[in-house]
Amino acid sequence: MKELRVNIPEYVNIQALFGNYDANVRAVEKITGTTMVMRDDALIIRGEDPELAARIVARLIEALNIEPDLDAQRLNYIIEMEVGGQEFDEQKTVKDVICYTHAGRPLKPKTKGQKEYVDKIRRSDMVFGIGPAGTGKTYLACAMAINAYKNKEVERIILTRPAVEAGERLGFLPGDMQEKVDPYLRPLYDALYDVLGPEAAMKLREKGVIEVVPLAYMRGRTLDNSFIILDEAQNTTREQMKMFLTRMGFNSKVVVTGDVTQIDLPSGTQSGLRDASRVLKDVEGIEFSYFTEIDVVRHELVKRIIKAYELFDNRNRARTSNIKGDKVGSR
Repeated sequence: MKELRVNIPEYVNIQALFGNYDANVRAVEKITGTTMVMRDDALIIRGEDPELAARIVARLIEALNIEPDLDAQRLNYIIEMEVGGQEFDEQKTVKDVICYTHAGRPLKPKTKGQKEYVDKIRRSDMVFGIGPAGTGKTYLACAMAINAYKNKEVERIILTRPAVEAGERLGFLPGDMQEKVDPYLRPLYDALYDVLGPEAAMKLREKGVIEVVPLAYMRGRTLDNSFIILDEAQNTTREQMKMFLTRMGFNSKVVVTGDVTQIDLPSGTQSGLRDASRVLKDVEGIEFSYFTEIDVVRHELVKRIIKAYELFDNRNRARTSNIKGDKVGSR
């Protein structure tokens, strides 16, 4: 058992550092296997690895100096980055305000992965954002599109996604074609409404500035002066992906988002997103951003769910590989 004494500067808000009911300190204790107690102006840390706990506390103090609001998502991210020994310039990330929502909330990257994604969208005409749910792929792309329109960099915004789940059942749904496919485009509407507000978003849609359309409607078009986002791209076929990517016109920007662990295509059908990540990886002017569970900015349980599925799938793959190896060896 080791003991380490960490002096806490006078300017630090102890309540903010410790959190409600000492929740922040308890989280650090749990991940590092230590116990911490405040004595006078110093934090006494006891455990097998008090140095790691001390580094996390130092990072938390730095974070409070940058932005005093230390919520659970930010706390857990700082802990995970320090435990993983990863560098993260929070000052640079926090200052990168993409735009403000209709409610006046600054919209900015929250993780290193998100910051790199936003930077790639700024400098490249075509970017693929690939990773699990909750990493902000679509939301940030919509924010960047709206910002580009406001800055007069593009004349319109086009959002599309494949309606794979509908398949041949579209004809059985009530309403016209737009009403049939709207449920599959709802996540794109949600992002627009959150950033622009429902009224402003609807006005821009009525003017034709914003289009939210199924992927099938993209065939035969050439899109100039546009910011185009393809969401749920893992559910495109190879042919659909090629069709979509070749719609790109002059002065346009394309962002493709998807999660290759949630493919809804029929068994045996190759995902266009997986195929594109192999075919286009070395093409100049195209960049790829890969997110992991550490970039998830939803409820902490979402990270754990993603990690649990990943571990389960890895174990199954290893088991299958061993079984095949045993069969070959027994011949």
